[in-house]
Amino acid sequence: MLNSRLMPLIRKEFIHIRRDPRSLLILFLMPVLMMFIFGYAIDMDLKHIRIGVCDLSRTPASRDLIETLNASPYFDIVARYSDPRKTEGLFTQRIARAAIIIPADFARRLAGSPESPIGVIADGTDANSATLVQNYLENVFVSQSLKQSSSGNGMPIRVKARMLYNPDMVSAHFVVPGIVALLLIMIGALLTSVTIAREKETGTMEQILVSPIKPYEVVLGKAVPYLILAFFIAVFILIFGHIWFEVPMLGSWSTLLIFCVFYVFTALAIGMLISTLVATQQVAMMLSLVGTLLPSVMLSGFVFPVASMPLPLQVVSKIIPATHFLVIIRGIMLKGNGPMELWPSFLAMTGVGVFFISLAVKRFRMKLK
Repeated sequence: MLNSRLMPLIRKEFIHIRRDPRSLLILFLMPVLMMFIFGYAIDMDLKHIRIGVCDLSRTPASRDLIETLNASPYFDIVARYSDPRKTEGLFTQRIARAAIIIPADFARRLAGSPESPIGVIADGTDANSATLVQNYLENVFVSQSLKQSSSGNGMPIRVKARMLYNPDMVSAHFVVPGIVALLLIMIGALLTSVTIAREKETGTMEQILVSPIKPYEVVLGKAVPYLILAFFIAVFILIFGHIWFEVPMLGSWSTLLIFCVFYVFTALAIGMLISTLVATQQVAMMLSLVGTLLPSVMLSGFVFPVASMPLPLQVVSKIIPATHFLVIIRGIMLKGNGPMELWPSFLAMTGVGVFFISLAVKRFRMKLK
């Protein structure tokens, strides 16, 4: 008797599953997608690290050391300069992630002294990557020391390392700005993803469709209240992270808040687009969480450096708003960057937002026809 009651129920559920191809697509596509993202994005090795070289020695020994770095697949020499004071400019303009300063007496001390120091300066805004860069450079110098030493036992090259912007290597200074970026895009998309879906679910969409209002006015009218609300949430999160976790603020608060407005607008645009694609609030909330949280964590540079990912994933990371906002918030808070250094990231982030809000308006216009 149990089987006679149970089997029809099982059969009914299979019929529901078969008639819901979108759920089947998510069930099978999501594990494959996550496998690809995790498999390719999680790469702890850094390659093609952009470095600058300040060669004050200009001797065969220093040139040999530079060529060794240049031949390594882990480093790309993007700047050669002769004034050590230009080093910080490489970091504020995001030209390089590390700099090597070879002193003027490098060759002389290499030949006649127990050790010859080399300065290594790394961008400490990403504490994990900075430590890896420093370790990679030290390994290169150790190998060069063994080659320079006639006995093979000496270590004439000594590394004098320094971390800019995060000298104490406090992980919170790197993590907290990233969390702010994740929270804002997740909350912003979640807030607006249920707006149009709620109208569909409650049956009030017809009232909007017959009213004398244009599609873009509907979309903007629903987005503006959440833009204001999300902005106050952004202010609260930033102040809390600055006070509680003691994350420094070397730049301008007003500049950061202006950039936050455009970032929140981009997040709301994503949620609005999702809202036009689905019919229920539950699906909208699920899609907004999956569509913002997973890519922002894995592909934005929050955890894993974008430069270490395969080229296709690096291209995908460019359409993720958090990728550009991470550059902005870390640049302002930890480096003191201003609009002149951050405008490329601002334009890219805003362009993504305009693209998504345009798609949302187009999708809503199709429903009016």
